[in-house]
Amino acid sequence: MKSLLVPGALFVCLTSFSLRGAESPPRQPNIVWIIGENLCLDLACHGQKNVKTPHLDRLAAEGVNYVNVFATGPVCATSRSAFMTGMYATTTDTHHMRSHREDDYRLPAGVRPIMHRLKDAGYRTGNIKEIGGVEVGTGKLDLNFVNEGPLYDTDDWDELTRGDAPFFATINTPEIEYDIYDRKTWEKPRAVWIGEEYHEQVATPENVTPPPYYPDHPVVREEWARYLNSVSGIDVRVGTVLAALKKQGIKEDTIILFFGDNGRLEARGIHWVWDMGIHVPMIIHWPENFPQPEGFKPGTVNDSVISLIDVTATTLAFAGIERPIGMQGRIFVGEHADPERNYAFSARDRIDETVNRIRSVRGKRYHYIRNFMPGVGFLSLNRYKEKCFIMKPLMRELLAAGKLTGAPLQLMAERLPDEELYDTDADPHEIHNLARSNDPEHKAALERMRAALDVWMVETGDRGHIPEPAEITAPFEKEMHDWFGTPKWYQAK
Repeated sequence: MKSLLVPGALFVCLTSFSLRGAESPPRQPNIVWIIGENLCLDLACHGQKNVKTPHLDRLAAEGVNYVNVFATGPVCATSRSAFMTGMYATTTDTHHMRSHREDDYRLPAGVRPIMHRLKDAGYRTGNIKEIGGVEVGTGKLDLNFVNEGPLYDTDDWDELTRGDAPFFATINTPEIEYDIYDRKTWEKPRAVWIGEEYHEQVATPENVTPPPYYPDHPVVREEWARYLNSVSGIDVRVGTVLAALKKQGIKEDTIILFFGDNGRLEARGIHWVWDMGIHVPMIIHWPENFPQPEGFKPGTVNDSVISLIDVTATTLAFAGIERPIGMQGRIFVGEHADPERNYAFSARDRIDETVNRIRSVRGKRYHYIRNFMPGVGFLSLNRYKEKCFIMKPLMRELLAAGKLTGAPLQLMAERLPDEELYDTDADPHEIHNLARSNDPEHKAALERMRAALDVWMVETGDRGHIPEPAEITAPFEKEMHDWFGTPKWYQAK
């Protein structure tokens, strides 16, 4: 077996091979990925109030609801580059946001998009925007690799589902990502029609309780209500997909995976590796016409620690495809399932013009974070965040006026701790840093997770220590200024 040098680490060739011999291959299921943009565990089936998610709640009740799933990065392009390949972005040099869009970068030898592997196994592949004239997806890719050739066969649902060959569909829900850009949508009606379904927006500034790391302020309540209503909107899109599968008589031949691409669309969520930025929902629904895999128990909640890159290897296993040797993602369902993870690892590097480096280790209970650039904290400039998340400039104003206390004041500190440790059972909002605790249990967890991160960075060839040249980072300053402007407080510095 030929070995090759992937940047930062030595890997054997990621080559699939068959062990089926001359036997006829078994029938393959259809597979649908429904990806919720920028979403944390905020469905009604997770206990979130003031959301209306009956379709996803039903999907969870009939399938398995995985509640300890963590993205490898807190932003779309890096997270997607990982779960589309089953490899950490920090290994494949796709860990900086919107990198390699205009150069000749190719994925390392043997690393391939999952769509290509499925197509080789006889699947038709589609990136779907509409079903029956109803918008269900955006067609979004947002990957940090663009030179791998066409990734999908079609964006037409009817074309994809026609015929006898199995299909793989990706549907990227539109609701949350685009609601933040247009402030006029703040005044949209409390209920709207999406296709043939009535979308009731049940969250209001008066009935919501924002997370305690934000001040209790009308603007914060408004933003939190809008986010929750967007979650309800996602559910309507999911309902359209499920109805189409049922109407066409193919639902019972189709494995459905619903998951978030990265964490919540809020100022302390997306871009940060606190749980709000990496903890994502995942539901798997198994079709009646295929035998249930080993360990899959419909109607249950599964609290195993899962990394989002594990979706890649597991999906290939669902299709009857051997996991490529060297793929970093694990199989978490079925007879070939790997041992359960102790930890899920996540990374944040440059996002737009904001250079940073943070690493995260998440277990069932504890969450460890290492800030390699602690001076780049929540207060640091990111023009997209300043423009689209108005609670951030609001908090600057309240800080200057001496009106912040408690957790909101702590969030606005000039510097992040070098290390953070949270007991997520006792402190789900991750406010109380235990990194300097003298409690023996906390200290032992800190030492274990420190060591686990050190090993992971070496074993996976983490490239975060390699700085990007100035000629790469500098243009982002102008691009972000042209898109979102530069706040006056920064111009005055």
